[in-house]
Amino acid sequence: MGSIWGNAIKLSLFGESHGAGIGVVIDGFPSGVAYDEAFILREMERRAPGRNKQSTQRREADLPLIQSGIYNGKTTGTPLCALIQNTNQRSGDYAALSAQPRPGHADYTGMVRYQGCNDPRGGGHFSGRLTAPLVFAGAMCKLWLKTQGVTVGSHIQSIAQIQDMPFDDVDVCPEQLDALREADYPVNNPRALDAMLAAIEDAREAQDSVGGVIECAATGLPAGLGSPMLDTVEGRLSSLLFGVPAVKGVEFGAGFAFAALRGSHANDAIYQEAGTVKTETNNNGGVNGGITNGMPLVFRVCIKPTPSISSLQQTLNLQTGRVEPLSIHGRHDPCIVTRAAPVVEAACAVALADLLREANGYA
Repeated sequence: MGSIWGNAIKLSLFGESHGAGIGVVIDGFPSGVAYDEAFILREMERRAPGRNKQSTQRREADLPLIQSGIYNGKTTGTPLCALIQNTNQRSGDYAALSAQPRPGHADYTGMVRYQGCNDPRGGGHFSGRLTAPLVFAGAMCKLWLKTQGVTVGSHIQSIAQIQDMPFDDVDVCPEQLDALREADYPVNNPRALDAMLAAIEDAREAQDSVGGVIECAATGLPAGLGSPMLDTVEGRLSSLLFGVPAVKGVEFGAGFAFAALRGSHANDAIYQEAGTVKTETNNNGGVNGGITNGMPLVFRVCIKPTPSISSLQQTLNLQTGRVEPLSIHGRHDPCIVTRAAPVVEAACAVALADLLREANGYA
């Protein structure tokens, strides 16, 4: 059941990119959480297509239509369902894809998995369009997490080879994360943003695309969430993050940089301040042995370049058996990264809400 996730809080994502609509059912969500429509719509807007020339020009309002689970402005605790209508499809752009699977896409694997019954238009159920209901679920979880003292936020760590200033993994604070959420492009260094946008424009003019990295952090987490071995915090988050179509890598704390360190530099020295156990550094990203240690949770997510590019590619024609040129038409992002921050945050927020509810005995 690849579109259902969670233990204490369960998500079920449904719909296709060019179908009538997409949506999510959230089971196990706490009752009594105030529905902040302005906050929800802002989160949806951050991910929405067509906002600038760095994104696809497909325009969708992405307004979540609540079907159940909210009454008198608060969550009821029963299944919460939101539907998002698709209103700006151009399915004709995908007419030839049943014979010519696009490189880098799930056209071929989806066809094999579902015996040719998959919807190929716009990627169908494999499309990044399905991250819209995930962002809705994440926004709801952020509202509840705030009541628990937990804040989730992110910034664009890199686009192409352009690097932003990373988080201070010891002292990243809720105020910084909230400020980034309000920015059109969440970066810590405005000078880096100019170079990033230039790299995207260069790729767009070349009928190509670029990828990048999102760095995400969560503050206010208590020590003790998670389990060792096969159900770790890292594993739980990664299982949801890798559900985002463009994600190809996740690292926590120092991540792969650990390989170049000695243990004397990699270890986080432990001390106590005002009765709270802390570490001098946070190379482990707030997790030891699969369990949160009370420091900020910090991880990075690799977003691959958009596989739909206008420049000519080669692919197998499944009808003729020959490798033939493929020219992809339609409206596509030259860089997905600028819209990925709220999606990564949403996955993080859902996973943390699930862990907290589970720790409180609701699984």
